[in-house]
Amino acid sequence: MRTHATAKHPHDDAPDTAEAFRRLSVLPQGPHRQALRQDLVRAWLPMADRLAGRFRNRGESLEDLRQVAALGLVKAVDRYDPDRGAAFESFAVPTITGEVKRHFRDHMWTLHVPRRIQELRNRVRVALQELAQTVSGRAPTTAEIAAHAGMTEAEATAGLEALESFTALSLDAELPGSNDGYKLSDALGGPDPALDVVLDREAVKPRLRQLPERERRILYMRFFRDMTQSSIAEDLGISQMHVSRLISRCCTRLRDEVMRDEATADRPAHDEIMKDAA
Repeated sequence: MRTHATAKHPHDDAPDTAEAFRRLSVLPQGPHRQALRQDLVRAWLPMADRLAGRFRNRGESLEDLRQVAALGLVKAVDRYDPDRGAAFESFAVPTITGEVKRHFRDHMWTLHVPRRIQELRNRVRVALQELAQTVSGRAPTTAEIAAHAGMTEAEATAGLEALESFTALSLDAELPGSNDGYKLSDALGGPDPALDVVLDREAVKPRLRQLPERERRILYMRFFRDMTQSSIAEDLGISQMHVSRLISRCCTRLRDEVMRDEATADRPAHDEIMKDAA
């Protein structure tokens, strides 16, 4: 048998709205019901604000949290059934907190993070807050966090990593401890110009083997040992002008042969494309 909830809310400043909710449940749609609904939302809005305050300092402004909590309150008012016998608070509190938690889960994470990792993050965060009162002068170890939160060390490690992954840093953000404007983007790598050199060397390697011994030696000393033309000429006992001509001639020959090889390699693919198009 269903009973009506008549007890006042345990908080001293909570409104006694049991009778108002009973009237709301039987009123038909219309201006009177809408006005009573708005009165109930306004009456319980301080509680929603207090619940929102529990989630402050987590990367979201308090004003935005209050708006989300107010949305949860509206849902609670609309869905509450006083005939079930439970006080409005017992239904509204989990509804409002659930709405705020969903807001964090769906809108605050920069990257998609599995719900399990989000839950581990929350458990680790609570454990850190509680251990801060007992562990002084140092940060709790992963083992201590795991034991306090009732999880494995691997889970604690995943939760700790998630604590640092809630939001993404801008590439223009200065690195911690940097006093000279050193930004995160300054620490990023870029294209390695040596990669093109490696590709070029691999491309000419078969053709280099076909050059006469002296030309191969000249190119090796010039481009692999970084010797000057004068040093090469002195080493080989020829003039620097002759070395220059040999290098120029060899490079032109290699370039033409490599380009011809590439054109030949691309021809079958081109022919196959034209065949398919036909």
